[in-house]
Amino acid sequence: MDVNDRRLRELYARWLDIATKAGFAISLGAFLLYVGGVLPAYLPVDELPRYWTLPVHRFIEVTGAPSGWAWLDELGYGDGLNLAAVALLGLVTPLCYARLLPALVAERDWLQAALAALQLAVLLAAASGVLAGSG
Repeated sequence: MDVNDRRLRELYARWLDIATKAGFAISLGAFLLYVGGVLPAYLPVDELPRYWTLPVHRFIEVTGAPSGWAWLDELGYGDGLNLAAVALLGLVTPLCYARLLPALVAERDWLQAALAALQLAVLLAAASGVLAGSG
């Protein structure tokens, strides 16, 4: 194993460890605010079981829940904050790749740098909704 490879793996692992722990803490905090009633709920916790079996399109229709990026307008609600916390967990991998990319370029590891950049591009495109189909 090359020393530089190990250093890069440790860099990625360190960022992954920090980001996942932070994401867990944020998720736990958001959940406690929601179930503790500290923030108002868009959908009260006790009403949730009646919606669990609904397909997404029906859930949105019945509850008036936002779709797409419109959920960002619901961050003042406990359940909206929970969704944001889960979305933050989805940023862990891109964050780690974004941190690793400059180190790969500095090491002149062009293939790995290109792969990391492409993975970031795909993740950003997917998150943006550009790749979403109609319907």
